[in-house]
Amino acid sequence: MRIRVNGIDIEFEKTTLKELLDLYRFNPSKIMVEKNGRIVDKENYATETLQDGDVLEIARFVGGG
Repeated sequence: MRIRVNGIDIEFEKTTLKELLDLYRFNPSKIMVEKNGRIVDKENYATETLQDGDVLEIARFVGGG
């Protein structure tokens, strides 16, 4: 399937958001995910299914001072 992640189209054959995050080694405690315009609860990453055409925005939290 083809999905868009942070403005880049990718081919992805897995089915859940967690699988995508694991593939790209995102730390779930340090990110926020928006799927098709809505925020996905961290508790749902393992069950949130991805479909062809989905649009994801993944934002990393960074500290500053």
